[in-house]
Amino acid sequence: MNNYIIRRIAQAIPLLFVISIVSFTLIKLAPGDPVLSFVTPNMGAEDVERIRQNLGLDQPMYVQYVVWLKNVLTGDLGYSLVNHRPVAQMIIERLPATFGLMGASLLLSLLISIPLSMIAGSRQNSLFDRGLSLISYIGISIPSFWFGMMLIYFFAVELHWLPSMGMRTIGVDSAWDIIKHGILPCTVLTFMNVSVYMRYIRSNTISQLEEDYVQIQYAYGATRGTILLRHVLKNVLLPVITILGMSLPELIAGAFITESVFSWPGMGSLGISAVHGLDYPIIMGITMISSVLLVVGNLVADILYGVVDPRIKTTG
Repeated sequence: MNNYIIRRIAQAIPLLFVISIVSFTLIKLAPGDPVLSFVTPNMGAEDVERIRQNLGLDQPMYVQYVVWLKNVLTGDLGYSLVNHRPVAQMIIERLPATFGLMGASLLLSLLISIPLSMIAGSRQNSLFDRGLSLISYIGISIPSFWFGMMLIYFFAVELHWLPSMGMRTIGVDSAWDIIKHGILPCTVLTFMNVSVYMRYIRSNTISQLEEDYVQIQYAYGATRGTILLRHVLKNVLLPVITILGMSLPELIAGAFITESVFSWPGMGSLGISAVHGLDYPIIMGITMISSVLLVVGNLVADILYGVVDPRIKTTG
């Protein structure tokens, strides 16, 4: 297993290198000039050019990339062109908010989708199954930003039950206040994830219930609930792990959109503001950290395969 992990990490290094090149090139080719954020009406052309030289933006693109890559390899993600602060420090400050939102939505998605999907799969074509399928289709179809705005309108504007934006109330320092602010954005991410997960888990449950080992358990007098919990659940976990690995990019992207809608102070809102200001050091920092998270997430999913099904570890 250790050799497998080392091999996967070695394979991920070239991938991250290619991602950095593509991302850096796209950012540099984007319209706009980050130097304009420093320009004042009293500045002359020489002053503007001096700022460009101080930022290193007067160099060719490949030189800028080499300088950036050299700094990254030493642990320096650079300085924000707009906020004039270390990029690593700004991202570290935002990571807990994003991880908290993503982690809560992921946990709730699994706790909701696994039991409901298995019950729906065991009662195929029943009213319960059709109702869950309808909810799943709706969740897959509607955009997350629209669903978020609808939640804000009903629960924040009309009913005044929950706050509509931010992570804390000014002057209030309590865990319950953070939870109240996170209910709506977490609901958006959870609903979107559950809608996707239920389709896969339901389909796999139906296929497992048609296997011979299930019929043998029925012949021995086992109940449906016992078969689902003791036998089917283990085999359903494998595709669940696959779904988690595949949906991690969508979860990160969804968190970015949701954070923008609810003004959640995480990496998403930081990235959106960096795009508007052409703050490429922050954009590159967030892009590379997100890429590393995706690689680590897929690696963890592969390791969990061996934990859930020892046959995979044996066949290597």
